[in-house]
Amino acid sequence: MKLIAAMSGGVDSAVAAARAVEAGHEVIGVHLALSANPQKYRSGARGCCTIEDSHDARRAADVIGIPFYIWDMAEEFHDGVVEDFLAEYSAGRTPNPCLRCNEKIKFAAVLDRARAMGFDGVVTGHYARTQESAEGKTLHRAVDHSKDQSYVLSVLTVEQIAGAIFPLGDTTKVDIRKEAEARGLAVAQKPDSHDICFVPSGDNAGWLRDRLGSEAGPIVDQDGVKIGEHKGAYTYTIGQRKGLGLTVPTANGSPRFVLKIEPVSNTVVVGAREDLAVTTMRGERPVFCGSAVTATKERGFVQVRAHGAALPCTYFLDGPLLVAELDEPLLGLATGQAMVIYDGDRVVGSATICETE
Repeated sequence: MKLIAAMSGGVDSAVAAARAVEAGHEVIGVHLALSANPQKYRSGARGCCTIEDSHDARRAADVIGIPFYIWDMAEEFHDGVVEDFLAEYSAGRTPNPCLRCNEKIKFAAVLDRARAMGFDGVVTGHYARTQESAEGKTLHRAVDHSKDQSYVLSVLTVEQIAGAIFPLGDTTKVDIRKEAEARGLAVAQKPDSHDICFVPSGDNAGWLRDRLGSEAGPIVDQDGVKIGEHKGAYTYTIGQRKGLGLTVPTANGSPRFVLKIEPVSNTVVVGAREDLAVTTMRGERPVFCGSAVTATKERGFVQVRAHGAALPCTYFLDGPLLVAELDEPLLGLATGQAMVIYDGDRVVGSATICETE
């Protein structure tokens, strides 16, 4: 097959490209330039938007012996990921930009461009697996569960999964680094990327204040009584306890947690820890990685954080919404997060949480 290898400049994508070549595919390496000015997003840090990363990707392609190009995806990235991130926080939700990047950039814009150029698919260094089944090609967890990235890939459609190749899904990260050293790849011990690639220093709140302003507003209890003041409602997250600066203590000295963010009134609502408990979640804009879920209730697992536990649940479709009813309550769940349904290690699908009970 003719394949595009998306090369971020890290060890995983470099080994994935090398494995694709060894498998006999015709491979071209591509690095995605996600900012017109790399210094604008992140510089000299562990991200995927730096000049250093593009140089590392080029050197890896040279070692592997494949052609290498840089694709300018800055406009698509800004519109589809950065602006979405700002809009979601402005609306009081908690987005996951890595899901949006996979959905709109790596497996939409890139795959579409690759197919238009006559390529059969895209190779990435994500830790996930695909399997052929009666339903077609399905998405599954990686063997190394500590590095599994099926959660952030759960936004892929059946058509996108068909064009995706994940050569690392059957290998642990430790062995990938050993393999990279044996191949003579200079990125073998390069640190993994962390945080959000376009937020300097990982300071999400500061980055948001710079772009959305810092309009102060009330922090209230569940009775609407003002007990403090915030510096921008969008900089708080559901379940947050620290940094609230409340002026009115509780009678028993117990801490308060953020329960709700109301952007229209610029208000943050706080309450007791037990008030964070959620037993049902509903998600909008569901995407299914195989056969669509129906109104028939099924047993499975739901995961709401990239590295969180998968919790036993009953799931079904209620009109346009994907619903998951938890066996046990979950604390600190925010709208805007992704809910990903699993059947064992197979990804059933995902949706963006819009309601909780």
